[in-house]
This record gives sequence, C-alpha cells and structure tokens, in this order.
Amino acid sequence: MRADLLTDAVDGLDEALAAVDGFDQVLVGGLLRPQPAQAAGLAGLADAVAGSPLAGRTAEASEKTAAGAADEDHFLVLAAARTALLGSVHDALVARVEEAVGRPRAEETAAPGAGAEHPVNLLAAARGWLCDLARTGWQGIDHELVGGAAPVVTAMLPEPALRRLATLLDGFAAELAASCPGATLERIPVRRWADLWSRAMLLTLPGADRTAAVTEVTGRLLPLGVDLHEHATAVQAQVHAVFEPADGTTPRLVRAGVSAPKPDTVVGAGLWQLLRPHMSLLAAVSEGRAMELDAMPVTAEGDLLWDDAHATPGEPADAFVTARVALPTATAAPVTPVDRHPARIAVPVLIEGYTVEKENDGLAFRVAGERLAVDAVRVPAAGPLTAEAVASSGACLGLLRWDAGEFVLQPLAVERTVRKKPVAVHAGAWAGGTADKAGVRAEKAATDAVTVLRERAGRLLRK
Repeated sequence: MRADLLTDAVDGLDEALAAVDGFDQVLVGGLLRPQPAQAAGLAGLADAVAGSPLAGRTAEASEKTAAGAADEDHFLVLAAARTALLGSVHDALVARVEEAVGRPRAEETAAPGAGAEHPVNLLAAARGWLCDLARTGWQGIDHELVGGAAPVVTAMLPEPALRRLATLLDGFAAELAASCPGATLERIPVRRWADLWSRAMLLTLPGADRTAAVTEVTGRLLPLGVDLHEHATAVQAQVHAVFEPADGTTPRLVRAGVSAPKPDTVVGAGLWQLLRPHMSLLAAVSEGRAMELDAMPVTAEGDLLWDDAHATPGEPADAFVTARVALPTATAAPVTPVDRHPARIAVPVLIEGYTVEKENDGLAFRVAGERLAVDAVRVPAAGPLTAEAVASSGACLGLLRWDAGEFVLQPLAVERTVRKKPVAVHAGAWAGGTADKAGVRAEKAATDAVTVLRERAGRLLRK
C-alpha cells in the first residue's frame, strides 16, 4: 500500500468542503431573510460549481435566495449543487484510495433501473415541508413546524416507491423533534442535517430514487467481513465480499445486507438472533466458508439482493487468504450520482507490516512511516474482536473510511500471534452462532429477553 497517498493533500478538496460548509451555515439561520454572511455562503456555493453544467442555475438560485425571493425550484437547485460538490469529493477520495491500494477501477457508471410512477402531490408536499425547514433554519425549528412531516410520511408509507423518502423524512423529523426548540440548542449537527435535507430534496424529484439496474450472477462468493450497524429500534449486518464469476471474468467487490427491527433491550451478541433467519451467509461467515451463488440478483452498485434459494454453502475460505490473493484484483462497483458522498466510502483493504501506536483518543497504525488512524469505536460488541486484539495484531482486514478530514481504518478482522501461531479474530465471528463462552453468555441473555418480549406481545394480541 502507498500509505503516503492517504496523507497527501487532494487538490481542490479543502475548497470544495469549505463551499459546502459555507452553505450549511446558511441553513442554520434560515433562508427567509438572509443576512450578509449568509449571502456570502450562497455566493461561495455558486462559485464552487461555476465550471459545471449547474453554473447558471446555481448562480440564479443563489442571487434569488440572497434577496429573499427564492422559490422551491431555487432551493432544489441549491441542494443539487451541494450534492454535486460532495459527489466530487467522494470521487476524488475514492480515486486516491484506489491509487494507494493499486486496485483497478470500474469505468462504467451505474445505470438506473426502471422506476415506478410517483404520486406528484405527495412529492410536492414533502418538498414544501423541506422548503419551510430551509426558510426557518435549524435555529428556528419548533414542534409545530417539525410535526408537519407526520401527515406526509403517513400518506407516503403505503406507496412502495416512496418508502425510501418516507423513511428518510420520518427519521429526519424525529431528530429535529428531539432537538426542539432550535433556539436553545448549544450544538447543532450542521453537516448531518444539511446532508439529510439535501438528500431528501433531491428524492422529491420523480425518478431520483430509482435503484440501480439489477442483473443476475453465478459464481463463488468469498466473504471478507461483517460491518454491523445498530440503532435503538433496528439492526443491519452488511457482509463485504469478493465475488468470482463462474465465467472467469474479473472478480468484483460486492456487499450483501440484511436488516431487522429490534427492541432496545436486545444488544450485543443477541443481535445475530434477529438477523440469522434472514440470511444463510452469516453462518458461512462464522464458519469461514465460501458460498456458491446461482443466478443471485445484484445491482450495478454491487449490492446482492440476497435470497437463500440462490445460494449454497461452499468450501472453506479464509478471509485473510481471500484478502491477500483475490482482493487486490477485484474491481469496485460504480456509484450512482445521487449516492456519491464521502460518508459512503467503505473500501475493503488489508494492512500488514505496521506498528501500533496507542494514543489518548484511540489507536493508530504506522504504515511505511505514515500514520493511519484506527476507528476501534466502530468495532461492534456483538463479536470477539476488541480494541485490545487490534492493538496486539500484525495484520488487519478492514474498511478504509474518510472521517473528520482524514482516512481512518475500521477493523473487520485481525491476525495476532498466540503461542507462536497466527490466530484470526473476526468482528462477525459470532454471526452464525458460537461456542465461545462470552458469546454463549451474551446469546443466552438475549434469548431470555426476546422470550419475555414475545410472551408479552402474545398477551397483548390475545387481549
């Protein structure tokens, strides 16, 4: 790995992010009566896209907004310009990562699939609420304004084609409601709320939320590791893997995800109980096996639409062997324009030959003389991988992300030496079940909690 490329400055990156930050600050105070400082932020956004096809419309939208005369179409253009800027940052950072690891790039663009017709009135209602938010600003939000999203979300949920936007609006409104009134906030998540607002605005355009085109693939799937995402009411496991097509063409990086609702009392290793029934791949990850796929649906962005009927367990496959042999030649799937964002970057990499540096705020690897921060906080409690294991490792398989202005590594698995023998420790080792004592205890505690909840739910239903 060319670790120096991960620390070198990327041309234009700081300027693009500064333009985004300037616009995000505009949303803090609101767009109803912009002040001079807000006008400068709007002008900065327009200047940043001056050399793009968005130049003319963004300049007009900026001027109209600064004058307090903007309409919904102008706000939509501003959201598009901001998204385009962050998309350019995403592309520049991904190109830098691929250059650093020496991995080939996928040249084609992810083609959109067919989309269903959307009720225009519901999209217009959603856009109207988002524009009201922008006019008011984060400092001016109150429960009455935020509550305006509820009827829109309720009307959208029965429409399958609108559930993506409805879910986003519902979660966004919940965050805002928990922060009301905005005038009393000591700290505002400026970038996050601007991200949610911009993305929601674009999804109100008919056809903007079309999923990538779906094809079918046959071949061998070699798991690398599991990234677990936990929320108070939901959990998701995303398996990163290398797919080797049966026709001998170039291996591809793919992902397979499974999600499930959960009660807030189920945590740790108990989360796997909620996910296992929906994906046999989790058992293969725990057992260190490949999976043989037959006509498995996959999007152009590399997301397997997992169906157990199209998969059978294969031969043993060590994740570190896969990372050393197959990962370097695997191509990454392209990303659709609306999904390009630095927060989305999660590139599987294998790091070896490093030394571990313990810092006050965590760990870092020294790779070829360059410092690479390690995000051990992302390591889930639902597995045997710990910060201590990472600190004593000699090889690390993880996801390279970009956060707070630098590249960071999220460990998925490590190799460490125990009694002069290499031993692998995986974050997803308990995904399909475990005989590990700590894992068994955690599973039993979760089983007891789930049993109690099911009994209570049964009583309520009988009543």
